[in-house]
Amino acid sequence: MNMIERRKFRRRNRPLDEDTHDPQNDAPIPPLETREERLARRNAEADAEASLPAQHDEITAETEPTAAAQAAETDASPKADTETESDPAAEPQTAERDAQYAAIREAEKARRTDQARKALETRRATAARAALEARRAQEALQAKRDRLAGEDHAAKEQLLTQEAQAAEEHRLAQEAQAAEEQRLAQEAQAAEEQRLAQEAQAAEEQRLAQEAQAAEEQRLAQEAQAAEEQRLAQEAQAAEEQRLAQEAQAAEEQRLARRLRETDESRRDEMPSVRTARSTEAKLRKILTTEPRNEQPASQAADDQDEQQPGAKPSAFPLVSVEDEIRRNWDCLGRFSVDAGHLERNRIVTAGRDDPAHAAFDVLRTRLLQALSERGWKRVAVTSPSQGCGKTFTAANLAISLSRQQNCRTLLLDCDLRRPTLHKVIGVDAPGSMGDVLRGRTFPEQHLLRMGENSIHAGDSIAFGFNGVAEPYASELLQSPEAAAALDRMEDMFKPDVVLFDLPPALYYDDVIAFKARFDGVLLVLGGGLSTPKEVREVERRMGEDTPLLGTVLNKAEGTTLSKYTY
Repeated sequence: MNMIERRKFRRRNRPLDEDTHDPQNDAPIPPLETREERLARRNAEADAEASLPAQHDEITAETEPTAAAQAAETDASPKADTETESDPAAEPQTAERDAQYAAIREAEKARRTDQARKALETRRATAARAALEARRAQEALQAKRDRLAGEDHAAKEQLLTQEAQAAEEHRLAQEAQAAEEQRLAQEAQAAEEQRLAQEAQAAEEQRLAQEAQAAEEQRLAQEAQAAEEQRLAQEAQAAEEQRLAQEAQAAEEQRLARRLRETDESRRDEMPSVRTARSTEAKLRKILTTEPRNEQPASQAADDQDEQQPGAKPSAFPLVSVEDEIRRNWDCLGRFSVDAGHLERNRIVTAGRDDPAHAAFDVLRTRLLQALSERGWKRVAVTSPSQGCGKTFTAANLAISLSRQQNCRTLLLDCDLRRPTLHKVIGVDAPGSMGDVLRGRTFPEQHLLRMGENSIHAGDSIAFGFNGVAEPYASELLQSPEAAAALDRMEDMFKPDVVLFDLPPALYYDDVIAFKARFDGVLLVLGGGLSTPKEVREVERRMGEDTPLLGTVLNKAEGTTLSKYTY
């Protein structure tokens, strides 16, 4: 059968013109079976074929026992007749037993026949129902074929549409899956690129940190080297200055010796003994040198004892008094120019005396002098609990106020070695190093400065010890024996009545505690709105009960009416 003879081809390609088509092809062509219908039909046919041999075997099996029973009865009858004939006395019993056996056989036969009839009826009914169901299934199949015959075209189109739609959905699903895979691949690539970028950034940051650390170490090494070089240079300078001072002293001694020899030759008659000349020479050397007066050579002490012996003649040169020596030491100090405008801009109210607040510092000055005079003290530490309270402001104003006391010599030393600011407040550009003075590398007369000619009527009985170099080990320097010796030397040379120490805040570092043995009392400056009672108690606790608190100064106070106290 070729493709044209198939029903599917004939159904699709039958002619629509009635004059040309074959009448034999007018009969409706049954539709094709679906897969489900074909399987159902084949199963029904197989069940029907399998039921016929089984029915035949059952009927044969039911009939064969009956025939075997009849044959057995037939075989048993002659034996029974034989037994009956052989035993005449048992004939009545045999006949009764035979009758019973016959009745049993009949009943059994009837029962078997009835069972075979019922089984046959059951099988027939089952076969009839199966045939009916098969016929109904065939009719339903035929009806479905007839129904599908009219819907075949639309079903095929729908099937094609569904297939096309399924193909399109499959294509779209594949495209969506491909797009999703591409998106996931892009996200994975982006995550990998981000991870690599982060690793590169971390490596770059680590490299920069290492370079910064290396640069910082190099900078610290350079700073240490520069500090060491500066220290060596300062030591070399100090050694050079000391050498020059020694040379100058030796030259001065030679000059004095030459002068004494000349005087000895010209006034030999007035100087009867060589010991008197030696005493005069020693006294002149003592006056012209900068050694402390409490340190006398043994030869000079012997000469002084000889001078006190009766009969000794007075020296040819008059002795210089202690006050004259102190005045000469003060006159040897350098001076700095005073800018009244700079002091006013830095709130030194005691300079111009235009602000009514200067009266408060005058009162503080008077009360401080009275307290020191009553106790026989000189050294006063000016500090505060914390930063910003105005301790340097207070120390500078109090020093300017003290400078107007002509009979009061005052020293103001900037011992805030960590953050020195006194030179900025007063207006000095090259303050020098207070640390070198405390170490003994620089002489006090070379470092201390007095105020020059000024328009604020400040006296010249005050000297400032400025500081322009921050010290990394300030507390260790302040409590060193060298610092104590330098302060004692300074006090012996200038005999100040008041020494003010501008110290760091008491609660920030241990400088004030380390310097406690070097001053007599404390002047505590409190900041209005900054200092708290707890901080004041903490300062007192750290200083200890053995350190007297001379007074407290409340700075930056609000609500004061100082103008009404002007006169």
